[in-house]
Amino acid sequence: MSRPAQLSQLELSAYFAFTEVSSLLRHEVEKQLRDVGKLSYVQFQLLARLGDASGGSLRMTDLADGVVYSRSGLTYQAQTLEERGLVTRAPSPDDERSTMVTLTDAGRAVLAEVFPGHIAVVRGLLFESLDEGDVGVLERVMTRVSGHLRANPPRSAGGRKRKSGTSSHDFTG
Repeated sequence: MSRPAQLSQLELSAYFAFTEVSSLLRHEVEKQLRDVGKLSYVQFQLLARLGDASGGSLRMTDLADGVVYSRSGLTYQAQTLEERGLVTRAPSPDDERSTMVTLTDAGRAVLAEVFPGHIAVVRGLLFESLDEGDVGVLERVMTRVSGHLRANPPRSAGGRKRKSGTSSHDFTG
């Protein structure tokens, strides 16, 4: 039986630093989102993606793939946001099998409320200790790693495969 490959000391140090930064930053971001907008991290991601989307609408499948979240989990989160009046869900006008999620005016208001504090947390905890060159390196490295991970993603992170000549079926949640 062969021994598994080991990480070098540099790789191990980089990995531990990455996981520590990720955990510490996410904890503070989640606290700010809960305190100001009564939002979970995933709910904020959904609202923010909708806010950036053309017309404030996206298919549920595209939302799940974009935020790397299970489709069933996303259905629950979208239902919770809909109950709060922050989004609406309806069949797609192009394909009734697809469900569209649309940001409401109330959803836009919540985003407007949480964004200033969100930006302050991210800037203060992540970017304050970096210069512009460091930020550029971080962006290039994380983009490359993200692309590598998405090349062979878990189901919740990859686009839905479409059969030739047919449209993909969307979950309706």
